[in-house]
Amino acid sequence: MAEQRRKKEKNFLVQGSILAIAGVITKIIGAVYRIPLTNIAGAEGIGYYSVAFSIYSVALMLTSYSLPLAVSKLVSARVAVGEYRNAYKVFKGAMTFALLAGGFVSLLIFLGADFIASHIMHMDMSAYALRVLAPCILIVALLGVLRGFFQGNGSMVPTAISQVVEQVVNAVASIAGAYFLLQAGKSIAETRGKKSYGPAYAAAGGTVGTVAGALAALLFVALIFYAYKRIFKRQMKRDRTRRRESYKKIYKVLFITIAPVILSATVYNISDFIDTAMFNNIMAAQGFKKVEYAELLGMFGGQYTTMINVPLSISSALAASLIPSLVATVQTGNRKQIHNKINMVSRFNMLIAIPCAVGFVILAKPLLDLLYFTQDNTKPALMLQLGALSVVFFCLSTVTNSVLQGLDDMMTPVRNAAISLVIHVIALFLMMVVFKWNIYAVVLSKIVFSGASCILNAHSLRERIGYVQERKKTFVIPAIAATVMGVVAIVVHLLFELFAGARIATVVAVLAAMVVYGAVLVLLGGVTEEELLDMPKGASVASLCRKLHLIRGQYR
Repeated sequence: MAEQRRKKEKNFLVQGSILAIAGVITKIIGAVYRIPLTNIAGAEGIGYYSVAFSIYSVALMLTSYSLPLAVSKLVSARVAVGEYRNAYKVFKGAMTFALLAGGFVSLLIFLGADFIASHIMHMDMSAYALRVLAPCILIVALLGVLRGFFQGNGSMVPTAISQVVEQVVNAVASIAGAYFLLQAGKSIAETRGKKSYGPAYAAAGGTVGTVAGALAALLFVALIFYAYKRIFKRQMKRDRTRRRESYKKIYKVLFITIAPVILSATVYNISDFIDTAMFNNIMAAQGFKKVEYAELLGMFGGQYTTMINVPLSISSALAASLIPSLVATVQTGNRKQIHNKINMVSRFNMLIAIPCAVGFVILAKPLLDLLYFTQDNTKPALMLQLGALSVVFFCLSTVTNSVLQGLDDMMTPVRNAAISLVIHVIALFLMMVVFKWNIYAVVLSKIVFSGASCILNAHSLRERIGYVQERKKTFVIPAIAATVMGVVAIVVHLLFELFAGARIATVVAVLAAMVVYGAVLVLLGGVTEEELLDMPKGASVASLCRKLHLIRGQYR
């Protein structure tokens, strides 16, 4: 019995790891393809693209964001007790819901694109991108049900592969769509005498990739489902359970399961929509032209957000991989082990987040000039420097959110996020209206939101399980190592810029920074020899550190 339980737990962890790895891959692809997309569409085009996506994200939250989790939970509960017919009923009921809800919202967005873009977001040229995105709401809703069905049957592989397929197709189609539609938009601009048609069409071309990627993923998962359906039908024939659920009951349970997830997702993700709406309306009221604040929003959504999302994507993957392991540990009731797991993931998050934040402060302009060579990166560089601290807060709050969820406390992080959101909105309003900091107010208000989330989550964990974050190895040592790294990076960049040019200097400075940070971190005891040995290729790294006398005699 114990052996069977261990096998189940191992399989659970393996499946969770597969999904986490796929998540990292898709996030990296997502960050990389935004660079050429921004270079093609320009700041103004990315501004229209960002506005359309903020509306699209809210529509997804209301229709399909919660479906994979809800379907997975309901299907797995029935499969676990052999109720395959009821599990299939859940699938069909969820498909009907996705078709109706996704179809209705898609049609609403498509027909109302002009009104939403002009009157709610104060950026009429974003209507083209929004109209292209509208059908994707239905596609993603159907895709979510299929992914949830497979997850409920204990397989994360179809979801993981489809995520990678989706992102690869998205990247290629977005870049191609933006390039070709930019040319079409420029031709229209010449006849109509309005330059914004070029960037607006480029933004619409960028969103073509989102639709194409989601459609490719849907077709892939549908093919897998078609092949798997015969197996599931055989399981349904062997279903000897007497309990048969009505569709009325299934829809009721589905709604009860979806509602809290929609609530939590809305609180977590609606801040971008609120920021965009507030920013556009306040900038319009202050007399700025639409092109001016579209470009500022494009810099924020293109250069700033893409750079910030790189460390955040790694943090999200680490946090996601923590949940299955934490749930298994919670079952044992061993508080010390729970604390150790939280400490471990928090530490490794900070080992990544803190040097990234320091790197953004000292090398913001060189990094952006290296990647976004067609743009003027002066303003985005200042945004990156001002917002660097939010990397640390967001990474930490991502972990603490996942910990609370792993402890089966779903509503506390939602409540904390809601309180943080209110503080964030007040701060943003004051910064924009009173201090008139325009786009920099959006950047700084993100620090307020993430910082408030960290403080509230830390308080909740202390109240719930008596957990207090370890400070020396988590914050102090990485901060010292990152400071040394920063000084070396500045010196190396200045020297190489004199002889090799700015771009080569940036690459060399980044490589030098990584080496110095790692060496100082090990030297100060921020990472132990045992922890190095547990990492991929850790034995080689530990051997090198011993040769360099960085860990000699520390743990032997």
